[in-house]
Amino acid sequence: MQICLIIKIIKTINDMSYLLNAFSLQMVDVPCSVHFEEVSELPEGLVSAVGHADTARVLGVEPNRINVHLSKGDTAYVAQLQGGRLPEGSTTLPEGFSFKYIKVNVL
Repeated sequence: MQICLIIKIIKTINDMSYLLNAFSLQMVDVPCSVHFEEVSELPEGLVSAVGHADTARVLGVEPNRINVHLSKGDTAYVAQLQGGRLPEGSTTLPEGFSFKYIKVNVL
């Protein structure tokens, strides 16, 4: 019983949720189920996995080209750009652009 509790505490401490600018099937093991839910804002403390420098700048996070692997029980958030491609060198969202935030849960 104590060993299981310690493992759960360590997993909770080490759990990271990622901020992504895209989601790929390569991020999960197949077979799995994935649930997508639109949310109005992003939680604090997300680890940036936004590989596109201009998108990261507009979101106010560091660009971070890392490989993300999501396992059962993991959560990530996707900042989905709406309105087209960002003009090169963007530091703010151009008129007519917005982000849609999608919460991704691996079940």
